[in-house]
Parts: sequence; C-alpha cells; structure tokens
Amino acid sequence: VNNGQLEFINGGWCMNDEASTHYNAIIDQMTLGLQFLNTTFGECGRPLVAWHIDPFGHSREQASLFAQMGFDGFFFARLDYQDKQNRLKLQNMEEIWRGSPNDLGKAADLFTGALYGPLYFPPPGLCFSHFCDDPPVQDDPRLHDYNVEERVKTALNRSLEQAKSYQTNHIMWTMGSDFNYQAPNMWFKNMDKLIKYTNAGGKVNLLYSTPSCYVYHKNRAAGVQWSYNDTDDYFPYASDAHAFWSGYFTSRPAIKGYVRECNNFLQVCKQLEVIGGPMPFTNTGPKPSSQTFREAMAVAQHHDAVSGTEKQHVANDYAMRLHAGAVECQDVVGRALATTMKKGSVEPPVAQFCSYLNISMCSTTEDNDRFTVTVYNPLARQRTGYYLRLPVNGQSYTVTGPDGRPVKTQIMKVTPQTVKVRGPRGNASSELVFPVTVPALGFSTYLVNKTNTRTTMMQSLFMPKAETNVVSMMIPQAPVLREDTKIQNEYLSLTFDSTTGQLKTVTNLKKKLILNVHQGFYWYNSSTGNNNASSQKSGAYIFRPNGTEPYQIKTTGSVITKVVKSSQVSGALVQEVHQVFDEWVTQVVRLYAGQRHAEFEWTVGPIPFKDGLGREIITRFDSDIQTEKKFYTDSNGREILERELNYRQTWKLNQTEPVAGNYYPVNSRIFIKDKTKQLTILTDRSQGGASLKNGSLELMVHRRMFYDDNFGVAEALNETGVFGDGLVVRGKHYMMLETPADSSLLHRTLGEQLYMAPAVSFTPNTRTQQYWSSSFHMTYTALKSELPPSVHLLTLELSEGNTAVLRLEHQYQAADGGKAQTVLLQGLFDPFEVVTSSVEELTLGANLHADMLQRLSWNTAEGPKGGVAPRCWDPSSTTVSLQPMQICTLRFQMRRRW
Repeated sequence: VNNGQLEFINGGWCMNDEASTHYNAIIDQMTLGLQFLNTTFGECGRPLVAWHIDPFGHSREQASLFAQMGFDGFFFARLDYQDKQNRLKLQNMEEIWRGSPNDLGKAADLFTGALYGPLYFPPPGLCFSHFCDDPPVQDDPRLHDYNVEERVKTALNRSLEQAKSYQTNHIMWTMGSDFNYQAPNMWFKNMDKLIKYTNAGGKVNLLYSTPSCYVYHKNRAAGVQWSYNDTDDYFPYASDAHAFWSGYFTSRPAIKGYVRECNNFLQVCKQLEVIGGPMPFTNTGPKPSSQTFREAMAVAQHHDAVSGTEKQHVANDYAMRLHAGAVECQDVVGRALATTMKKGSVEPPVAQFCSYLNISMCSTTEDNDRFTVTVYNPLARQRTGYYLRLPVNGQSYTVTGPDGRPVKTQIMKVTPQTVKVRGPRGNASSELVFPVTVPALGFSTYLVNKTNTRTTMMQSLFMPKAETNVVSMMIPQAPVLREDTKIQNEYLSLTFDSTTGQLKTVTNLKKKLILNVHQGFYWYNSSTGNNNASSQKSGAYIFRPNGTEPYQIKTTGSVITKVVKSSQVSGALVQEVHQVFDEWVTQVVRLYAGQRHAEFEWTVGPIPFKDGLGREIITRFDSDIQTEKKFYTDSNGREILERELNYRQTWKLNQTEPVAGNYYPVNSRIFIKDKTKQLTILTDRSQGGASLKNGSLELMVHRRMFYDDNFGVAEALNETGVFGDGLVVRGKHYMMLETPADSSLLHRTLGEQLYMAPAVSFTPNTRTQQYWSSSFHMTYTALKSELPPSVHLLTLELSEGNTAVLRLEHQYQAADGGKAQTVLLQGLFDPFEVVTSSVEELTLGANLHADMLQRLSWNTAEGPKGGVAPRCWDPSSTTVSLQPMQICTLRFQMRRRW
C-alpha cells in the first residue's frame, strides 16, 4: 500500500445502495470503512475515488456526500440505456456532477464517469477469466493456435471504438468482474502479453493503472472543458425498453422498515455511549458496545441488502445480525440511562425493551399493573406532544409525569387486525395512549398505575376507562352511511365519504385550505413476460405491470368499520377512523391532538396468491391540486428534486413503460403542489412513488410475485412471513396539507422527528412517585442549551480513547429559507466539557483533517468546478458556523464532569 502497488477505492464498509438508503446510514457505513482503512493502513490507505459499479441507479445526494468526503472522482456502470446511448454520441460519458448546486456549490461538485462497459466487464473478446470463453494470448509461433496478431487487432479495435465516445486520449478498461480473480495468474499472464504486443505497434499504449491515476490524468488533459450536470440524477434505471429497475424501491418492505428503525436506535445507542461515560467490564465478558450494531447496520446498506434484492435466506441473515446488534445496544442504552438516572447509592432497575409495540405486544406493560416508562429523545431540541401507545390489559390507568403531575390518557381497544397479525404471540386487549414531553438529548420517566374503575370526577379526566371519553361507533360494513364522517383537531379536519367510507376532503383549519382528495389502495398485476412487447417479468429488481391502470381494492359498501371521535369540549387525545378495504388490506387514520399532520397506519398482507397473480400494492391520493405533470421527491432524505411525468432533464425520453418508467425512490417524503396548496406524504421507510395523473400521488407499499426477473436473485420475490401464508407489513404515512411557502420547514421538522424518534424502555414498578423522585433523576438533558431548529445533531459517537465525533448538520436548504447558523460548542454538553484546544475539523468521513484536504478543480464553460467546503470550526470563538445543507464533522477530547 505504501509503495502504491495496491490502491483502495470507495472504502466503505460496503458498496451501498443509492435508492433505498438514508443519508445518515450512508455516512455511518462509509465512516466505518474509511476509518478502518485509516487505522489499518494509514494515510496511503485513504481512497481518492468512489466506485459504485453495481448499484442500480444513482442519487444526487450520494454524489454530494462523496464530494464532502473528499473524493476526486466517482465511477459507476449502470445508467439508463437511452441515457447511455445519448452520452456516447455526445462524448459525455464523463462530466462534473453538481451534487448540491443551490446550497453547497463547488464543495459538492464531483468528476463522475460512466463506464463504457458492457457494465463493469472487460471489453468483448478480452476476458481472461476461467469463467470466459475468450481465447488466451498464444505467443509461441510453434503452436497451431498462435494468435498474437488477432489478439492485438481485437485490443486495437476495442480501444479505438471506445475512444470515439470520450474527450481525452485516456480511456479505462475494467479487466475483471464478479468472482473473476479466483485464478489470478490467468489474468495477469494474458494481460502482460497483451500489453507487450499491443504497445509494440505504437498506436495504443496499454498500461496497468488505477482509478485515481486515471482521474488525475483526466484532470490534467489540456484544452478540455468538462460539461456539468446540476439538476439531474440517474433514476429510474432501465437496462432495456421494458426493464425498469424501480421495483426494488419497495421490495422487501419489512426489511426496509427494520433498517430504518435500527438506524434510529443505533443513533440513540451511540449518543448514550458518549453521555453515559465509560462502561465497566461485566462478569460475563467484554463490556457491551455499539460496534456490533454499527457493523450490522453498515453491511445492511449494501446494494443487495436494504434494496430487497437478496435471496430470502440472506435477508433473514441481515435481519438476524441487526437484531443481535440491537440487543447488545439495548444493554448499552439501559446501562447509560441508569448512570444518568442515579442520584445516590440506589441502583435504578434494569431497563426492558419492547420491539413489537407496532402490533401491541409488550410483556412488561401487559403483565404488570404498575410499571415505569422512560423515554429518551435523541434530538437536540425538546419533544412535546409525542404520543405513546402501550399494550395493556386493564381498563383504567393513571400516568404520572416526571414533575409528579397527572398526565391525560386515553384507552383504545386493540383492533381485530392487530390481533390477527400478532397471532398467538400477545394478549393485550387495549392500548394506553398518552403524550410525553422529553428534553433535548435526554430522558423523562413516567409512572403508570392500573386502577379500579371507581374514581372521582377529577380523576376521571386523567384515567378514562376504555374509550369512555370518545364516541366509539362499531359500523357494520354496509352500502351507505347516513352522513359523512368527520374527525378533526386544532389544525386539521378529515371528512370521509358516506357511501364509500374513503377519505373525501382534508381541511387545514388555521389557513382555511380545503383539499378534495380521495385515498385508496390498488394493485398492479405483475407481468409474467407473456405479452408481445417483451418477455420481461416483474421481480425483485424490475417493476413491470401488465397494464397502466391498477385494480382498486375495495369491499362492497363503506370501508369504515369503526370511528373513535371526541364527545367532549376538551376533546380526545386521538381520533380514529378504522377502514377495511379487504381482509388483507386495512388502515387506521388518526388525528392526534396538537399535531399538524394526519397519520395513516396501513396493514397489508398476506397478499393473495392462490390465483397465481403477482400483485404490487399501492396507496394513492387523488386530489384537485393542479400539478402540471410535476411532483417532488427527496434524495436520500436530504435535498428535494423536481420530477416530471415522462420526462428526463438530460435527454429526450422514449417512454416504453408509462408506470414503472415514472417511479422514483422515496426515502422520506413525496409531495405535489400548486400555487396555493401542497400535499406532502412522509414515509417510515424507503418506497417507490410517482404522480401518474394530474393531482395524483401514489406510493408502493408491498409486492409479491411468483417469477424471477432473471437479473441475479434466482428466486421469486415471494415472502411467506411468520406463519407461512405470506408476509404482513404494517407501516405509516404522514399527511400534511399546507401552503407551499410554509410546507418546507414543517416537513423538514417532521422528517427529522420521524427518523430520530424517541427510544422507550420499561421497568416493572412497586415503588411510589415519591420514592422514584427522591432516589432517581426523573428527567435529564445532556445539553445545556438546545440547538436552533435549523441545526440537527447528526452524529455523537465515541472515537478512540476519550474522544468523540460530533456532526452538526444544517438541515434546511436555502430554498426552505435556510440562513447561516452558528453554534457555540464550549459549554454545550452537561456530562462533559469539550476540550476546545483538542477540536479537529474533519472531512465528512472522519478520516482526514479538513485543512489537509485538497481536491481537484475542473475546467468547465462556467469556470472551475470542484473544491472544498468553507471551514466550519472557529477555534478563537469556539463556534461552529453552518451554511444551508452543510455538515460539520468534529473530533475532540472530553473532560468528564462526573
């Protein structure tokens, strides 16, 4: 490595997917790999080029992150076949990709090259692997198959043909492929000969090289003005006219949801490792740490992991490894919380965790009449009005907050659909609902007690029996309801049609916005390749419906089966409309008091299979918004990109799959808007989404099919689930109706809250409130001052020794109204003081000092492109300065206060 004989490229823990990964997880997995290389090999092991030759499409945010990590170049192989044809013709296979043209500017510019191909394979006829049939170079004239002239001619022809599509006299051959170097001598023996005899002719000079050397010589090419791309990404990817790789945006939705959930808990775990301080060794072995979870999460970002394009047993293995990491982190979190709770000599009880709250399962809350709930908030701002739903078997409970005051509650019956989904694994009959307030980067503890039903009038305000403070109507599914159903809180009103039971209108009460909108579920019939256009099947990678119109999923009459709404002036904590579209598609629409959004909790599965039809399930919102063919999606959870129906910004599209060819990855949000209204839907996992008609917005939530699409998985995407009859997936969508001007900051704030949700732990309890408040801290914050709304605490994790890595992110774009922001680091944290003289500003991957970073500058018609971000750390004032979308990475020593 030090001699330059071996060069590392990319350097992440894996080659991550770009469509279904969240930027937080991308940064984490890259950091893990880059730091490993730095620790193991030193500065010479630092990669200079990013290498994503197999991911199935490429996001603009990925390019931006790579640039911020200090890479000089980025290469990939898979781009739309029409795009590639156009680029070959225009000599535009290599360009400057502007990863953040309106915010980070030159700091996010990156030289990007698409490989000539085919894909990342050697030139046709020049593969020397034991997998290939191409003839080796036979240079002994005594042999009957002596072929030096033919081999050299092939090399010359391939070189000259490829050179026509590139701007300089340097071109790249990727001499290898999957599993090709199991017998490396065959490769090197033949490449040595090919280089020797080809170079002897003087027309072409073949040489062994590396991607970074290639990028360097591209940069030094005289007289070349590089084109630049400041608006586009490379989604969706199509390998031919009827093979759009947009199915994997949704494939294996349970794994996608679990990965997002695990990312959330990993951030909690890493934060509390820092906050809780050094952890002693245990009697049973080494102290628990976040490392196992970090590695499991990192490999789960692979382009055949969270993407859902792996075999079933491999998906099971990813889930198992994530679970093992999460369990170890539960130990870390429990110990750290105990450390911060402890006042004197009394040890707090051991925290218990419940991983199945989404299907109303938690033995601690179900089996104990008295228990505590500790809620940790990983955000750097206080969370108020965060609602817990806890499985219980009683009919009446009191909840006491950390200040000793009673908390308003509501008891809801567990839905029949939840009972069906969980099967014999739980027995809770009700859910206890109550709001909590949790300080920034801290916790609050609540005490829950089961009571008898005889209470005073004053007590009844805070401990209602099951659904006694609401009107709960059980509605048999019938052709017609008497009148429209309405639920509303302070901000929103939702009306459901009296005939169909489906959403009819949404009203923003504060801004007097009324949106006519119908929401329902539909399914596309998966192609089995049995039509005249193509034999291509729908599968784990490919989305190819048999037609452009999906089939509606709807029972006869109204889909509403139950309504829970307020009957008091004070109102309920939560109001609900329960809908059954079919026995395998149900939904609960909720409005919580004080929230600006509505929650749509959908449960889909087992998808029917006995008729042999593959089904791809969508939820669709059809509104009267005038969208003019445009809609908007996030890029890996960060910047927003504009999409347009049947249109590509860098080439003229011949649309051959009008549904699949308009699907884009949605990591966290999708929205449509006109001049007065914006409808935004936020997701709890990565999904595929589109707007195929004026005012319409759809998200794919589940897929099941019975044929392989023949792109490498070699098995059908047929998940059979826990009970063997088909996977059941439960997820949530969050709907906001706002003016376009107000939407950006609101959906950014909600998006941050969703992916960094509080972590909840429990303990059985036999003690009083007085005992708890005298023995333990009932609330705690690790911050002496909250961060401003625009600044997100992206990373707080242990590094080497007594050092920590901190990332502060400006989470607003300039278009959102984001302005420059400063944060005073000195005195920011409570459990430790930052030794300001030790603070080091690093690149985004935390593997290089920022002042040592030198990136190549590229000549374009607009002037030089590429550069480094302005420094964010000012040691003289001990402040961090952030521009919109900027991420500041710091490493420092800690001086513990306790």
